[in-house]
Amino acid sequence: MAKRGGFPGGGMPGNMANLMKQAQKMQRQMEEQAKELETKEFSATAGGGAVEVTVSGAKKLVKVKLDEEAVDPEDVEMLEDLIVAAVNEALDKVEEETSSAMSKLTGGMGGGMPGMF
Repeated sequence: MAKRGGFPGGGMPGNMANLMKQAQKMQRQMEEQAKELETKEFSATAGGGAVEVTVSGAKKLVKVKLDEEAVDPEDVEMLEDLIVAAVNEALDKVEEETSSAMSKLTGGMGGGMPGMF
């Protein structure tokens, strides 16, 4: 009587254990990468440098710098738009860095395992 759910030849359990070790290693590397990324800062400007913002890798706004010329009491809306544009650009930089870092870690995984990553 054959065992149900068994692996023929007994080779699969060893491969599964190896795969699990690789997955755990990758998870640790991803966690380390995320912690490192959170300590970085990303800056962006808008309005030809009239507005400069800095965000952390944790996607928190940490600094806003404004040129005096950007502060026009008659046109507050323009200043608001410049701040929004600069913050969004800085956050895009965080996303790019995050994607790039994760691609480096998972780069070798995608080819042999379609649909997994």
